[in-house]
Amino acid sequence: MNAEGLAVRAAAARAIAAVGAGQSLDAALPRQAEQVVPADRALLGELCYGTLRWHPRLAAILERLLARPLKARDADLHGLLAAALYQLEFTRIPPHAVVHATVDACTALAKPWAKGLANALLRRFQRERAQLDAALAGDIRYRTAHPRWLAQQLAADWPEQADAVLAANNGRAPMTLRVNRRRIDRAAYLDRLAAAGLVARPTAHSADGVVLAAPCAVGELPGFGAGLVSVQDEAAQLCAPLLDPGAGQRVLDACCAPGGKTGHLLELAPDGVDLVAVDRSAERLQQVAANLDRLGCHARLLAADAGAPGGWWDGIPFDRILVDAPCSATGVIRRHPDIKLLRRPTDIPALAAAQQRLLAELWAVLAPGGRLLYATCSVLRAENDAVVAAFLAAHGDARALPLPSTLPGIATALGQQWLPGSDDNDGFYYALLAKS
Repeated sequence: MNAEGLAVRAAAARAIAAVGAGQSLDAALPRQAEQVVPADRALLGELCYGTLRWHPRLAAILERLLARPLKARDADLHGLLAAALYQLEFTRIPPHAVVHATVDACTALAKPWAKGLANALLRRFQRERAQLDAALAGDIRYRTAHPRWLAQQLAADWPEQADAVLAANNGRAPMTLRVNRRRIDRAAYLDRLAAAGLVARPTAHSADGVVLAAPCAVGELPGFGAGLVSVQDEAAQLCAPLLDPGAGQRVLDACCAPGGKTGHLLELAPDGVDLVAVDRSAERLQQVAANLDRLGCHARLLAADAGAPGGWWDGIPFDRILVDAPCSATGVIRRHPDIKLLRRPTDIPALAAAQQRLLAELWAVLAPGGRLLYATCSVLRAENDAVVAAFLAAHGDARALPLPSTLPGIATALGQQWLPGSDDNDGFYYALLAKS
């Protein structure tokens, strides 16, 4: 195995260990990508995303094969072994190459003492696959490739759909685009894609959406730099039409970064809409500004805590408010498989409490007769209907509006839940509230 092959596996091991320590893959992967040659960065991504996608299952296997748990300081070795199991079980890389590279990568991690352990463990896995499958059949982590708490919560919240949700979460998401109707219509853009040799189809529910048959770099998309199109899942594309801002209205996009819904609101809005976009991260607001510039749209951007309007609100009420609330992101696991490691069951009550506070604070800046769309990319009822129910119970001037019958997903008591994998989309929740 050449030095590059060892380096990419060591880099993957370090990235996986960083996620286990609480860092997002979006933060960990670029740092490790700098340590490998450009030609190996695609393999690095595949190893990281694939291993994290199946990590609960792989961790259950490692528990079975290891005589004793690895020490905390050897989290990178655990990541290396998990990545090796991923390659053996889910890729076409020759098994002998996987074993050889993993053993040699122990040295790249400054753990030459682990070479014998890695070799023996991986060869045992190959010999005993059938026995391991039988022995682990009762382990929910092994069966579902989800942490135990999440698999159980999905079964409790969605007993009829849980198996389909779990399967969808272990799949790969398509690349979905949103056409900027201010610059080109969808049919014309589909023609542009075809001319560029990119196979695509229109989305079923968003009037602006396009699904690619195979992902590609954004630089390969016709007119991307000129603002003809953005990358956005179809489920997220339904927020702007549901909010439906009108001419002359004042609109707030709270928690707006990275700006996908901000751009869509402006693409759909008639001239004269005054849109304010708030995010607590000044750095992420720079990304929002860049996206809007590319699309040819304009909004007032404020670096502030949307949940503390006393620090940024000018006293003029908003007619429409989009609350794309920070959440567990359990509806987008297939795009962000690190969620399986990052999220904890104790996070959910804390998130729900924060979501309720955010709703209550922003309700005060909504004009009478105005509408607020509460949205999350969570599939957990505790963050969705339960949050809206608690809010309504505390605010007599609020009521939940019926959503369009054409909206995909499952009607809940107070909103609509689109589950992952349905129509090959992300999981998303919508509730539309009116103020009297």
